[in-house]
Amino acid sequence: MTEMLSLSNNMPLFLGMMLLKLVVVFVVVILIVAYATWCERKIIGHMQTRLGPMRTGWHGLLQPIADGVKLFFKEDIIPAKANVIPFLLAPMMILVPAFITIAVVPFGPDVTIAGLAVPQQITDLNIGILYVLAFAGLGVYGIVLAGWSSNSKYSLLGGVRATAQMISYELAAGLTIIAVFMLSETLSLREIVAIQSGPLWGSIPFLPNWYVFTQPLAFCLFIITGLAEINRTPFDMPEAESELVSGFCTEYSSMKYALFFMAEYANMVVIAAIAATLFLGGWYGPLPSSLGFANILMKIFAIMFFCIWLRATLPRVRYDQLMRMGWKVLIPLALINVAVTAIVVVLT
Repeated sequence: MTEMLSLSNNMPLFLGMMLLKLVVVFVVVILIVAYATWCERKIIGHMQTRLGPMRTGWHGLLQPIADGVKLFFKEDIIPAKANVIPFLLAPMMILVPAFITIAVVPFGPDVTIAGLAVPQQITDLNIGILYVLAFAGLGVYGIVLAGWSSNSKYSLLGGVRATAQMISYELAAGLTIIAVFMLSETLSLREIVAIQSGPLWGSIPFLPNWYVFTQPLAFCLFIITGLAEINRTPFDMPEAESELVSGFCTEYSSMKYALFFMAEYANMVVIAAIAATLFLGGWYGPLPSSLGFANILMKIFAIMFFCIWLRATLPRVRYDQLMRMGWKVLIPLALINVAVTAIVVVLT
C-alpha cells in the first residue's frame, strides 16, 4: 500500500507504469498461449513416438503463427438460426475473465524506477483470492451462451454439461483454497507469497515454507479441480468429440473458433499461476528473489507440462464418473482437509 501511495503522488508515472505492466503481462500471456499449443503438440508427439509439427519453421516453431493466419482468413460462418449477438459475444466472454484474473498474481519483488518502488503486479487486492474465485466462474457463462445461441443440440448439451461440471468442481476448488488462507490468515496473494518466503516451520533450512509441503492434499485437489474447471483432458466432457462432435463450439469457425482454444490455454496459464502462487511460493525460489519473474514462470511451465502429460496419458472419463468424483470424492476430501487444518491451526 505504501508503494501505491508513493506512485499515486506522481500520477503520470503511476499511469505509465500501470500501462506498461498491462502491456507486458498481456504480451507474455499471449505468447505463452500461442506457443503452449506448439509445446503440447511436440510433447505429446514425442510421448507417442512421433515428431509433432516439423514443416513450418525450425522444428515447427512457426506453426502457431501459421495457424493464426490460416484461421484469420478462413470463412466466418454464422448458422442461419443462431442468436447472432450472443453467438458473437460468447468467445470473448470465455477469454476475457482469464486475462482479468491474472491481474492479481504477483510476479516478483518491487523494482525501483525513478526512485519509486513499483510492484511487479498489476494490482494488489486485499481480497485477491475472492477476486480469483469470482472471475474463475465467469468463463462458464461464455460456454453456456455459445451452446445456447448456436441453436444446435450438440452445442446445447455441451453447454449444459459445462454448467454441471463447473458447479460440481467449483465447490471443491473453493474449499481447497479455504485451507490456504486459514494458514496464512490473509486473502492477499502478495502476502501469501511473502509468508512462504522463509524456511519450512521456521527451522528446516533446506525446505522452503511452501504450502505444498503443509497442504499436499489441497494442492492435488486444486490441480484436479482446476483441470475440470478449464475442461482439460480427462475432464473435457463439454467438447467430447465422440459424443458431441465438438460440443459447445461445434458451430463456430474462423477466429471465433480460435478464441475458444486461446481461452483454454489462457485459463491453463491462470490455473498454473494461481497454483504456483498459493502452494509453490510464487516468485520465491529456487533462483534468487531478484529473478522472481523467472521463478514463477518456471513453476507455471512445470504445472502446464504436467497438464499436457496428463492429456497424453489418461483417457476421457465418463460423465457419471465425472460427477461421482466431484461430489463423492473431491468435496468430502476437501471438507476433511479444511476440518483437519482448522484443528491444527487452533492447537498450534
